[in-house]
Amino acid sequence: MNKLELNIKPRTVSLLDKYFTGESIDYKKIFAIILPIFVDQAFLVLMSLLNTAMISSAGIAAVSAVSMVDSLNIFLVNVFIAIATGGTVIVAQYKGSGNAAMVSKTATQAITAVTVFSVLISALVIIFHTTTLNLLFGKAEADVFQNARIYLIGSCLSYPFIAIFQAVTGALRGVGETKPCLHLSLLMNLSNTILNVLLITIFKMGVDGLVISTILARILGMAAALVYVIKYNETVRFKIKNALRIDLSILKKVMFIGLPFAAEQIFFNGGKLLTQTFIVQLGTLSLTVYAIGNAIAMLFQIGPNSISIAIVTIVGQCMGRRNITDARKFIYSLIGLSSLVFVVAALILVPLFPVLIQLFHPPEEIIPTIFTLILIAAIAQPLLWSPSFIMPSALRAAGDSNFTSIASLLSMWLLRVILGYILGITLGYGIIGVWVAMIVEWGMRGLIFGWRFKGKKWYAHKLV
Repeated sequence: MNKLELNIKPRTVSLLDKYFTGESIDYKKIFAIILPIFVDQAFLVLMSLLNTAMISSAGIAAVSAVSMVDSLNIFLVNVFIAIATGGTVIVAQYKGSGNAAMVSKTATQAITAVTVFSVLISALVIIFHTTTLNLLFGKAEADVFQNARIYLIGSCLSYPFIAIFQAVTGALRGVGETKPCLHLSLLMNLSNTILNVLLITIFKMGVDGLVISTILARILGMAAALVYVIKYNETVRFKIKNALRIDLSILKKVMFIGLPFAAEQIFFNGGKLLTQTFIVQLGTLSLTVYAIGNAIAMLFQIGPNSISIAIVTIVGQCMGRRNITDARKFIYSLIGLSSLVFVVAALILVPLFPVLIQLFHPPEEIIPTIFTLILIAAIAQPLLWSPSFIMPSALRAAGDSNFTSIASLLSMWLLRVILGYILGITLGYGIIGVWVAMIVEWGMRGLIFGWRFKGKKWYAHKLV
């Protein structure tokens, strides 16, 4: 037994060295970056799953309303995350080049930019919330629409808090400090879930309870994140007085990455939002199928999503050193690791479907359709998801933001939106047709980004 263990260990280390060690960074540092993000993503998805399950106790109108508004929330919150990602990329490259002063300045300016964006967007959506809901979901049933109105206003009030939280954790990820991000995320998400249990399950407050718990948890998360970078962190060294001074030269670099990504997120998630309007036409039961299907499918993506986030730091630091060989090697290796994780997740989660579905208390007649969606995703994800989502994160970390954004937009609108409408509505395949269009779009994205990666233009940008 001991001899076997001794034989396995060197082989494992040898494999890790072969695929995950280079001149810029070794496998220990790579997995030290990935693992806290993985735990963070696992908690985020599990909390989301539990929250969806808890709100399902308030009825399918509440589930449908939350699913509708969450599509809009993802659309808007991803704009803040996009700007924060601009900060992450530039921070990572300065970290790789060894410029500690610029690491601090860039992180501070990114937090300022994200705060301003979030306050403006929050105010605009609150002012025009009725118009927005009518435009997107005017055909929804009356009780679904009213729940959606309450949830949207409450979500908007929390935007600045989650935006600042994302900006701080983005800066920390840029310097490779993912453990504090994990602790902060756990604090925010666990408090959110505890409040949901209290307000939704015990006090039966439904959507009102969900809104209150979201706002309170995000305020706590923001406060904890700011206290950490002001008082306890030596790398980012955030100071409020420095955040109040705008440095245009730094902001220009952050926005070079952040703005194309923000535009991509607006149009990409806008396409997903438009797809949701197709599903509204199919009725409340179809909305519920889509909401539950997405919630379960996210479980499969915990590991690959973690790799997609971590690769920004890893490739960013390689590019800060101008080590293209390492960047290429790690991109190939991490895409392969992501596909392997998908296979493992499918082998574990597909047999557990009967247990998972019971969390949501769905009507019996929609369970077979939900299982079909999950089965399609389980087969397609190992082959198609990783190149289509991890590759653009890597290219963006190298500064190739314009190409990745344009390619993502074209594939989204030409395939997921138009093909989704043709399959789901025109040809009458319903929610299955919309889901298949999404899978086809993954495949096309992967081909486009793979072609770009084979050339030299993706690493020709010099940001720092």
